[in-house]
This record gives sequence, structure tokens and C-alpha cells, in this order.
Amino acid sequence: MEGVEFESKDEPLKSQIAIRCAKAALLLSSLKSFPSCTLRSPHHDEDEEREILMRAVADLKLELVKERMKSRRIKLCSLTEVLLQVMVMLSLWSFCLMFVFNFY
Repeated sequence: MEGVEFESKDEPLKSQIAIRCAKAALLLSSLKSFPSCTLRSPHHDEDEEREILMRAVADLKLELVKERMKSRRIKLCSLTEVLLQVMVMLSLWSFCLMFVFNFY
């Protein structure tokens, strides 16, 4: 009888120990998978992150300016093309009219 009571008291302790071991294993694995486990100060990391973000913003601004210049160039080329087409059409119409009126 005493052996049965001793085992029943021992079961909750074993489950608590198993839970603690699982929590400890999770904490250890999360520490191992942490990207930078160096002894840097948080302020240094924030400065570095801010610098990276500022570079990214500068690159995006430069890309935006390039896209705007490209858009302006395309608009200018399309306007020039339309003007040339109008001039060609007017020239053809005037040639046709001159040709028709010269025969009559």
C-alpha cells in the first residue's frame, strides 16, 4: 500500500519537472536562434538600424527621382511623336489637295 501512495505523490512532481524542463529547453533554443547574441549596447543597435533605414530611404528617394525623370522623358517623346504624326497628316492632305486641284 505504501508503494502505491508514494507513486501517486511522485506523479505530480514528475509532471512539474517535465514542464520545467520543457520550458528551459524552449528558452535555450530561443537563445541559440537569436540573430545576434553579442554584447552590444541597445543604443548602438538602434543607431545601426536607424542608419540602415536612412540608407534605404535615400535609395528609395533616388529611385523615385529616376522614375520621375523617366516618366517626363516618355511624356516628351510621346508629345513629339504626336506632333510629327499631325505634321505628316497635314503634309499628306495638302499634297493630295494640290494634286487634285491641279488636275481640274
